[in-house]
Amino acid sequence: MERLPTHPGERPHESDASPGPARTAPPTPLPPATAAVDARGIVTEWSEGARQLLGYPPSEVVGQPAARLLADDAGTAGAAALRDAAGRERWSGTVALRHRDGRRLRRELLAHRRTAEGPVTEWLVVSAVTGTPEGQTPAGTPEGEAAGGGTPGSEAAGSGTFGSGTPRGEAAGSGRLGEWAFRQAPCVMAVFDADLRLVRANAGMEQVLSLTEDQMRGLRLPEIVPHPVSDETEAKMRRVLEGGGPQQLRAGAGPAGTGANDGWSTSLVPLEDPAGHVRAVCLAAHQRLQEHLARQRMLLLSEASARIGTTADSGRTAQELADIAVPGLADFAAVDLLDAPRHGGAPSPAAPARPLAATRTAVRSVLDDGPAASTAGTAGMKTLYPALSPVVRCLAQGHGALYDAADPDLLRWARQDPGTARLLGSTTHSVMVVPMRAHGATLGVALFGRHRHAEPFEADDLWLAEELTAKAAVSIHTSRRDSREHTSTMTLQRSLLPQTLPDQGALDIATRYLPAGTRAGVGGDWFDVIPLSGARVALVVGDVVGHGIRASATMGRLRTAVRTLADVDLPPDELLTHLDDLVLHLSADESGTDDTAESAGGIGTTCLYAVYDPVSRRCALARAGHPPPAAVTPDGAVRFLDVPAGPPLGLGGLPFETFETELPEGSLLALYTDGLLAARDHDIDEALDKMFAALARPAKTLDTVCDRVLTAMLTHRPDDDIALLVARTRVLHADRVAAWDLASDPAVVARARKHATEQLTAWGLDDAAFITELTVSELVTNAIRYGRPPIQLRLIHEDSTLTCEVFDSSSTAPHMRRARTFDEGGRGLLLVGQLARRWGTRHALTGKTVWAEQSLSPG
Repeated sequence: MERLPTHPGERPHESDASPGPARTAPPTPLPPATAAVDARGIVTEWSEGARQLLGYPPSEVVGQPAARLLADDAGTAGAAALRDAAGRERWSGTVALRHRDGRRLRRELLAHRRTAEGPVTEWLVVSAVTGTPEGQTPAGTPEGEAAGGGTPGSEAAGSGTFGSGTPRGEAAGSGRLGEWAFRQAPCVMAVFDADLRLVRANAGMEQVLSLTEDQMRGLRLPEIVPHPVSDETEAKMRRVLEGGGPQQLRAGAGPAGTGANDGWSTSLVPLEDPAGHVRAVCLAAHQRLQEHLARQRMLLLSEASARIGTTADSGRTAQELADIAVPGLADFAAVDLLDAPRHGGAPSPAAPARPLAATRTAVRSVLDDGPAASTAGTAGMKTLYPALSPVVRCLAQGHGALYDAADPDLLRWARQDPGTARLLGSTTHSVMVVPMRAHGATLGVALFGRHRHAEPFEADDLWLAEELTAKAAVSIHTSRRDSREHTSTMTLQRSLLPQTLPDQGALDIATRYLPAGTRAGVGGDWFDVIPLSGARVALVVGDVVGHGIRASATMGRLRTAVRTLADVDLPPDELLTHLDDLVLHLSADESGTDDTAESAGGIGTTCLYAVYDPVSRRCALARAGHPPPAAVTPDGAVRFLDVPAGPPLGLGGLPFETFETELPEGSLLALYTDGLLAARDHDIDEALDKMFAALARPAKTLDTVCDRVLTAMLTHRPDDDIALLVARTRVLHADRVAAWDLASDPAVVARARKHATEQLTAWGLDDAAFITELTVSELVTNAIRYGRPPIQLRLIHEDSTLTCEVFDSSSTAPHMRRARTFDEGGRGLLLVGQLARRWGTRHALTGKTVWAEQSLSPG
């Protein structure tokens, strides 16, 4: 049995025991000539094999243009070949080189792209493979004999290598059968000699690596496929040569530039001579195609669950679909979203007879240019799909379809659409069209194509594409629905908040509202400013639990209830008690319709209610689980008002307490919701310090104060809604307020009218004397007739309002009634109601105050 050749050009010879003619000892095999060329075409590395091949020492080559190594008459072609190689992952071809002594050498070169550290991002590694000087035969190879093991299919080829030991010429057919078996084996097979250089490679090896046997002969595996898997395989082959027995790998080296292929099982087997010495290694790799593909599809599907739909941006989700599909499933992908999504039930089996407009939202390709870039277009471009095209048909039918480049539907589409013509005119050979549908709505279409993958799409690929597309469609549909709901909620929220602040003279006020920046949506934070009788003003800040339309609607109901209770002039603690009962009723009404957390009717809502009186400078406050307000005195001291916390609304049965304090003129009040303090990047103490510092800084306007607070507290969009209300106190001094104590005697009514008239004259309000006299007369008369002493008359003059108030110790409230024809009384309050802008009654712990307001003319 003849041994395997140990280097290119060595002929196999018979063993020592076999008779035969004497043979010349083969020359020592030379190492492959390798060099590195950077992207500029400059040689950066030069091996010993390259020096032996062309005779140049490294000092004469490194740093010089590689084109100087080309033969003069082949310079143009060689330079073009190098430029072609610079844009690809691998290149091979025959190039005429010039030896240092002037000889021409034709060599077949194999070039790989590699990445190097430093400013140069691309290197071209060129390996000199087998070749013959022009007009010469390989050294050590007799004239007329084939080099490298012969020609596949010839008698000489493989008879000594893979024969059964039968002498040449005896049963020659068995040698041919052995060669055929090796060449046509349904797996990848290769033989590496004792120096781990490739000697033989079968057709499977050539097909997988896209290289011929001649191009690979004499090279080590890492030189053929530069990859860590090749290094690992070579290490195991060395172990086989050293007597370690057969070795196994769970991967195989793929074509250069594509790395390892996990779908292979590789075996390394020693080849022994008759004496039992290991002379070579046989590599056999079997592809576990279906198992590998199924595993890859499941991994891709699992990866898609984490990578598709990470944001509420439809464009980003479409791009995530394209990114996950390429290169795992396809070589390029394009996602088109319909300009107007179509809603409905089951898709129609017939395609519509009109074109369909869409917007190309995402594109991804394995190439920077080429088929995918030229045909897939760019994101944002408008696409019009002709009627009866495959895309329109798939959208109408509601399921995906597979097409090859010769499909009649694609060809007809290409005649109608130049973009499709470019697609079919490229190297793309397989296309999938998959509609994007979610919850009965058709959102768009995803296109997938292959031009690098040799295998066309199959049914399992279509299933995977539909699964990936469905995930993206659900995410896009949800984000669009959330966006619509967010817009509706924002519109509702804005409409329920005060559009303008009411005119009043007790406080200067500025407000801010910031919706949450998360996908949870807008919450139920609100604020309100409510003018009360006697020049007083109520300030309200509240926070409804939950987010979305339900929270905003609940906020609107509670704000309306607060305004209604404020009109009754209830003290802050009583107002919160009534509001607590309302929340309990809302929760009971909704508990039978929905069990979700947001159907609690506002349970857990917090609220702060404050009433400021500019005459007495006193502020009464009560809170239901809400953060306490901050107060800033005119000297710049900042403190929290010690308002009892109280329980959140909706718990029921727990009391609320009113806290009263006197505020100097020019004091600052800051009311806010807890979203202002719930910052991610600092703790609560740091947040409070920042807020206090922003409030303490002098500012000309309250808008500046609001902006400073938000700037100091927020470094990002808030996770929760924020409502902020800042008010500066004013005072109505004694020159704007007049009061008289009256006896409980009907004769005092005339004196009360006289006091009022004289005061109006002092204020320059003679025009208001008639209505004021009538109002004072009626209110004082009712207090004397139906109330109890003591009785007090008070006039309050604001800029545009005059208020008349009469206090008595009775808790009986007057009410307006319609007087009949012969009734002697009952018309006084009717006249007051007609002449005054508004009137009412407010109760205190003891007694009541009946009041009436009239508007003063601009003069």
